[in-house]
Amino acid sequence: MRHLSLAVVGADHHNKSGPTRRFEIAMCSPGEPVELRHEPKNPADSNAIAVYSARGIQIGYVRAERAPLVLLAMGRAGASAIFQQKERWGATIRAHLDGSEPVLPPIADSRAADWPPPGSEDAGWWPDEIYPDE
Repeated sequence: MRHLSLAVVGADHHNKSGPTRRFEIAMCSPGEPVELRHEPKNPADSNAIAVYSARGIQIGYVRAERAPLVLLAMGRAGASAIFQQKERWGATIRAHLDGSEPVLPPIADSRAADWPPPGSEDAGWWPDEIYPDE
C-alpha cells in the first residue's frame, strides 16, 4: 500500500479566476476530497499535478519531486486524495496511490511520544500547558 501525506505548494500564486488559493485552502476541511489533475502542457514541468478543492478551485500543486510517483500511480491503480490540513506554506493532502479510498492519518500528539515518563504511576496526568510546573 502506498499512503502518503503530500505537500501542496504554490498557495501564494494567483488563480486565473475565482478565489485566491489561500482563501480556498482556508475553506477546506480535513477529510474533504481533493482532485489531482495532471498538466502535461505545463511549461514549468510536464509532470505537474494541480490540486483542486472539492469546490473545483485550485489550491496549488504537488511538489515537483513527488509528482512523478503520483503520476505513475494515477496511470496504474489510480490515485485519490483528501485534504489533510492547512499549513503555513500551503496545505497537506493525504493520497492513496493504490486505488484505495484515502483516510486521514492518526493525529500525532507530540506530548505522547515519551509519555508517561519512566517511573510515573499516573499515565493519565498531563502537565498544565498554561501554568507549567517549575
